[in-house]
Amino acid sequence: MAIELLCRKLGMTQIFAETGECIPVTVLAAGPNTVVQTKTEETDGYSAVQLGFGERKASRTTSAQQGHFEKAGVAPKQHLKESRLSADEVAGFEVGQELKADLFAEGQRVDVIGTSKGRGTAGVVKRHGFAIKRKTHGTHEFFRHGGSIGAGAYPGKVLKGVKMAGRMGNERVTQRNLEVVRVDAAKNLLFLRGAVPGTRNGVVRVRTATA
Repeated sequence: MAIELLCRKLGMTQIFAETGECIPVTVLAAGPNTVVQTKTEETDGYSAVQLGFGERKASRTTSAQQGHFEKAGVAPKQHLKESRLSADEVAGFEVGQELKADLFAEGQRVDVIGTSKGRGTAGVVKRHGFAIKRKTHGTHEFFRHGGSIGAGAYPGKVLKGVKMAGRMGNERVTQRNLEVVRVDAAKNLLFLRGAVPGTRNGVVRVRTATA
């Protein structure tokens, strides 16, 4: 189990290594994250740390949320997420503590969890990579359609899981084993090799790679 740092995706750029290699990277603003609450087996039935990220106006915060933040002694936060940890790991955190980009180190491997871009309703060619039918030998009007979706006699229904047109994207995606190319502790930025899921300014979670 590893703590998941809330970050904001700023966009992509490229940096040059000392060897001259051009590395495509995604830049993440890594907080700071504030520990809003710690949970233990005795009080809550499980061990976890709740992190808050992003500032929020008090006028846009409900009374219940204001009470929650006041109890922790922190300003209202835009996003709240829990990280399941062991009891020993939870004991290492204190309410009000700030976690920043230096939680990770250059060369480390991390997993990034985010929500993919929504593509709306898409056909089988765009959504599943189906081949486009030949535009000869009598084929007409069905160039981008799917094929058979099941037999008519038995079982006489469409089985679950058949690839068809439908909503594409806007779902949780975990990008695994990304390399931390650079950590800018002064500006609180993480530079990860390659792309991460989500739109620009979207919120993602970064944790130590689990596999």
